[in-house]
Amino acid sequence: MNSFIYLSADEQRRRLSNIAVAEQSVRGCLRRHLITDYLPGQVTYNLGEYPALAPWEPSEEDERLLGEYRAAGVELVQLHEEWNDAERLFGGDKFTPTNRAGLRRFIDMAHRQGLKVLLYGSTGFFEERDPDFRREWAREGNHLVEAWFRYAHCSPASPSWRAYLLPRLLALMDEWGADGIYDDCGYSREAWNLPATEDEVLAFEERADRDGAFADLLALVYAAVKQRGGIFKVHISGTGAPLTDLRVYDYLWVGEGIADLDGQREVVKHHSPYVVPAFDLSRARPANEDELYLHAIPYLQFPLLIGGRPVTGERMVVPGLQYQPEETDFWTRHMRAIRRHYLEHPEGPHSYGWWDSTPGRPDAFDRFRHWLALYRPLVTPGTWAYLEVKDSALWHSPLPEGVVASLFANQELWLVLANYTHAAVEVATRDPFVPAGDAVTAPSTRFRLPGRTLQILRRSS
Repeated sequence: MNSFIYLSADEQRRRLSNIAVAEQSVRGCLRRHLITDYLPGQVTYNLGEYPALAPWEPSEEDERLLGEYRAAGVELVQLHEEWNDAERLFGGDKFTPTNRAGLRRFIDMAHRQGLKVLLYGSTGFFEERDPDFRREWAREGNHLVEAWFRYAHCSPASPSWRAYLLPRLLALMDEWGADGIYDDCGYSREAWNLPATEDEVLAFEERADRDGAFADLLALVYAAVKQRGGIFKVHISGTGAPLTDLRVYDYLWVGEGIADLDGQREVVKHHSPYVVPAFDLSRARPANEDELYLHAIPYLQFPLLIGGRPVTGERMVVPGLQYQPEETDFWTRHMRAIRRHYLEHPEGPHSYGWWDSTPGRPDAFDRFRHWLALYRPLVTPGTWAYLEVKDSALWHSPLPEGVVASLFANQELWLVLANYTHAAVEVATRDPFVPAGDAVTAPSTRFRLPGRTLQILRRSS
């Protein structure tokens, strides 16, 4: 339900008055955005191991974890590829569960907690050794070979690939009860430089600044998901986004493979909302957990929690599978390092996904919970966000170099200050503000930010 529909006259007046302050004070910003439908609390949930000797099985521990996440403000649970049987080990395939009854039980658990569930799918990746794979779906040599899988980048211009894909992809919602789809797109722009297959129909112009066939395919899937009342999240690679003016996603996952978090921030701040940074802590080395939120919150982003069951690494030692050598394959090396640590330290700290560090991060959930509690009031439906305000009458002098300010206006007026330098700075505001979540500190107009820190402030009425 849209909460802004049922505001009283006083609440409507307070909202409009705060927006008026922001509109009259902001003389320039990177982006304005009206928030109406946004779920900031999201977790990628490790169900168990896959490949594995036996299918994963939901348990009371999953029910407990889901309840804990919901109490922390999580609204969306995303299952990665271990939900399906892409290697056909247990009689299924890439579009059916490893454990059919178990998946239904898990989704029922999540729904009882009021959580929405996205299932992993792909509009491009498909195992080349699968008996259903057809060579005309993908251009020769256009594949991803890592860990145990050999995935073709199937062409969005292939009619037969679309005919095979689309009904199976939408069955994730229609048959298995998911609330939406996470699309690990498997799209390669470089493939347009390879010879086309006999099956492709090159209907669109493919340019460096525009995706043609890919955008068309995503737009169709997005429309079908929305017709079902669902959520569509996409991921291309790294900091990438679909190059199109079409509406093709609700959420954009970014970050895989990126070690430079400052560089990632500067790229993805230009992407359309809503960006969900999944910081790749298998490579990136932030100074502390709070740094993840420094890179996200000022730009209307909130990091994805890596959660669920601990990764044991069994997926890397299943007999009968061909694994890439550790010496040449990053993911084989990383996952086997997780397995060694898990066996040597069964008490933890554990890793919870491909993009987690090894050893794991014992304070990750606590800091996620802390920052989400501060962030959620900023992004309630009906909020106008003013991101990276360049010039404003809300402060007396230009912001120090390396400091970013964003405003969020609804029934409260919030100011987010982020110091991306390593030196402490001071910001003087025109109006008094108080730190978010702080009922003790008196309102002030002067705020000191240590290096590499974030502060959320509420305008004092």
